[in-house]
Amino acid sequence: MIAAGDEIATRPYVYGGGHGSFQSAGYDCSGSVSYALHGGGLLSAPEDSSALESYGEAGPGRHITIYANAEHAFMVVDGKRFDTIAQQETGTRWSDSVGATSGYVARHPDGM
Repeated sequence: MIAAGDEIATRPYVYGGGHGSFQSAGYDCSGSVSYALHGGGLLSAPEDSSALESYGEAGPGRHITIYANAEHAFMVVDGKRFDTIAQQETGTRWSDSVGATSGYVARHPDGM
C-alpha cells in the first residue's frame, strides 16, 4: 500500500481522477486513497469519499485510518497523512502532519 501511494504521491490532482479506473493521469482525494488501498490488496474497485465513509470497520485502526466525509477523504498510515491537501502544502501526498479530523468518519481496513 505504501509503495502504491509512493507511485502517485506527486502526480497531479485531477477532479474525479482514479474513479473510473485505478489508472489515471491524476487523482483526486478519494481516487488517491482508493489507489493506495488497492495497491495493498485492500480494495477491489475505486470508491468516492461518500463510499469510503462506510469502508471496512468503524473507528481508527492500529496502522491505517481512513477519514472521509461527503466532500473529502484522506488516510493516515502509521502516523503519516496521505492526502491531496498535503500535496498542496508539501508537493507530495505524504505528510508528517495528521491535520484536523473533526467532521470526518474514521474507518479502517479489517484487522488493521
